[in-house]
Amino acid sequence: MHIICSDLEGIFTPEIWINVAEQTGIEKLKLTTRDISDYDILMKKRLSILDENGIKLKDITKIIQSMKPLDGAVDFLNWLRKNIQVIIVSDTFVEFAGPLLEKLGWPTLFCHSLSVGPDGSITGYNLRQQDGKQKTAISLKHLNYRVIGIGDSYNDISMLMAADSSILFRPPDNIKREFPKLPVSYNYDELKNIILKIIGNRA
Repeated sequence: MHIICSDLEGIFTPEIWINVAEQTGIEKLKLTTRDISDYDILMKKRLSILDENGIKLKDITKIIQSMKPLDGAVDFLNWLRKNIQVIIVSDTFVEFAGPLLEKLGWPTLFCHSLSVGPDGSITGYNLRQQDGKQKTAISLKHLNYRVIGIGDSYNDISMLMAADSSILFRPPDNIKREFPKLPVSYNYDELKNIILKIIGNRA
């Protein structure tokens, strides 16, 4: 039996931090795991920028509430869930994800959490577990699932390498160059066709 382990941002939704950067005008917040492979370095940089600019959790959630899934994402996710089990494994946070999950029809999400001060400032982040994406894929394989990994960024690579089959979706050129053996898709029809080939065209 197959199961999908997919990233969230860049696959089903826009990148949250890029939208925050665009809404606040803070260019440095546009950096994502597509640019910086070390997640701890990236998050510490983000939290420092939020602190310097007095940006609170409520400011970010207001921006997230205005975001919509990527064009075609809801239909694609609905198709997936009719044909194969899906778990979204993301390095986002419980405090961010709610508005986007609602618009996607509340799929299962494994992610992290934030530490928030009494004044609503984000004071830190808490990993659900180290290398959570990779460990999710490995754990599902131990349960006799055949795992299909879908991702687009550096923080997805360990999950993709642990999966039985893996697909890059709309990856930046640097990711595509560094991992040339991973199949690449640029739209949901291509992604659907690759998945159908993996699961035996039974959908």
